[in-house]
Amino acid sequence: MKKNIIRVSYVAIVVGFLSLIVSCEKDFTDIGSNVITNTKFDTDGVFVDIEAENSPLEKVQSDNISRQLSQYLLGVYANPNYEKLEASIIAQISIANDLRVINETFGADTTVVTTIDTVFIKLPFQVRLANSTDKSYQLDSVFGDASKSFSLNVFRSNTYINTFNPADPTKINSYFSNATFQKTGSELNAQLNFPFKPSKADTLLVIKRRLSNNEVYRRDTLRYTTSTASTIPIPFARIPLKKDVFKALFLDKYGSGEFASQQAFNDYFRGIILEATGNEGSLTSFSFDNANTNLRPSIEVYYTNTIVKSGSTIVDTIPKNDSFSMNGFKINKFKMDDRIYPSNNEIKIQGTAGSEATINLFGADLNNNGIADKIEELRANNWLINDATLTFYINQAVDTSFAPDRLYLYKSDKSSGTEVTTQIKDALSEASFGGISGFLVRDSNGRKEKYQFKITDYISDLLNGRSTYSPTLKIKTHNPTDSPNSELDSIFRNFSWNPKAVTLYNHSPANGAKKATLKISYSVRKN
Repeated sequence: MKKNIIRVSYVAIVVGFLSLIVSCEKDFTDIGSNVITNTKFDTDGVFVDIEAENSPLEKVQSDNISRQLSQYLLGVYANPNYEKLEASIIAQISIANDLRVINETFGADTTVVTTIDTVFIKLPFQVRLANSTDKSYQLDSVFGDASKSFSLNVFRSNTYINTFNPADPTKINSYFSNATFQKTGSELNAQLNFPFKPSKADTLLVIKRRLSNNEVYRRDTLRYTTSTASTIPIPFARIPLKKDVFKALFLDKYGSGEFASQQAFNDYFRGIILEATGNEGSLTSFSFDNANTNLRPSIEVYYTNTIVKSGSTIVDTIPKNDSFSMNGFKINKFKMDDRIYPSNNEIKIQGTAGSEATINLFGADLNNNGIADKIEELRANNWLINDATLTFYINQAVDTSFAPDRLYLYKSDKSSGTEVTTQIKDALSEASFGGISGFLVRDSNGRKEKYQFKITDYISDLLNGRSTYSPTLKIKTHNPTDSPNSELDSIFRNFSWNPKAVTLYNHSPANGAKKATLKISYSVRKN
């Protein structure tokens, strides 16, 4: 006898089972929230025992070659409950066309002396207004202890970033968070181990303009705003670089073959490495794709051309500025502490290349027929599936300051020897209603309590026999790129620049009412 287990929703009832509704319409007393309550069906629920364990990560894809990643982490996050993270950035530099140190033409008795006033890396912070009447910004996307600094050093990269995979040029290349990048030369920053600490007070920079004799002849005040109409300055970090080095690397090369094209420059100056190290401090997420180009990370070179006539008479000064945006290919490098978590009643979820959770919903296939025994047992009940919710409670005794606002659930299949990751059906079928959810839920006291995942369509397909594909599920910190782009986008791509972390209870009975559970709500026809 063929048995049908069907997920019932308002739309499915109207469209898929119109004839059934017409014939039984007088028996239904309520149709809503996927639950049937009527004279011919009983509704109930069952908790299914699951297994959940830690799944440490070695790496995640962290480049913007195949998919645009606008956010990149820089800094150190050291929380004793999780792996220490040192996040660095490798970025290509873009150049303008026809760069020239001197644009004007002068007489034969005139000499032009070029002096670099300052050269620095500009990193605009992401901000938000504290309230509608506030005239200053608060820093956004900063994680960890922002009152303490980490060490930042800047290097020239000697690793060429390829668009295509060198091993197979027919494929787009990819870089992972544990990739190695060779350095050439010594540190480029003027102060070794520059102490980097984010500050909302860093809203202006005074640039001392200097003559050929190093005398300051004027001061320029540099500020950035969100628009020409705004009067509120955006805070930005600045890392002073070695002036003589960049004069030799950049200004002295203008007009040469190295600056003839972007491609030639990429081969000459292969990228900049922003390397963060230390045992304390904070992580900051920087946007590299701001619509306002002034608010994108860049190398800023300010210099003055002093016009000298007859050997010593200064007749003019021409202040200039060249900006080199970091809007080429970029890679986030994550150096994570190797930490083995104890086998207890917890699982650790940490973003970047930290840790995920592996979920086994239905246990083993002891009779080796390709279907978990628990699925076969549930299929025999001939249920109409109304709802399936996976719940994980937070261990509130562990620091929850940086608990993610959302976690994400996806399928992971390693049966072929290579991991294949795909979206759960509900992420596609319920996209207009939040997909699989996974949002943080607070208790009545406002404390961060749990995460819940809606996987009704996925479970319904398994229990009605429409699908037999039940690989391992995984939970990770949510990244904006996790959600599918369309109903046909079933491939899951595991990017992560979200550094947040949380400790969850697993399936152990020792966790009591807070153990991880799968609850299936169903309706069954009365005898």
